[in-house]
Amino acid sequence: MGTGSWLHWAILLVVVILIFGTKKLGNVGADIGKAVKGFKDGIKGDEDKAGAPAASAAPSQVADKSTIDVEAKEKSKQ
Repeated sequence: MGTGSWLHWAILLVVVILIFGTKKLGNVGADIGKAVKGFKDGIKGDEDKAGAPAASAAPSQVADKSTIDVEAKEKSKQ
């Protein structure tokens, strides 16, 4: 079976373009590009923070106000 000939790949490409359209494929490509850029920025940010000493963030110092900081307690089964 292998990878197939160039004709098979050309037919597959035409079918994909006919099904999804060029605009939607362009949007998917742009979304993937943004995701990769965000991932690279996140990795780069982690490397920058790795050199700094680790500090525990108090609940008042958390930048994301939608996060609620709570302590979990284990229930004892009786």
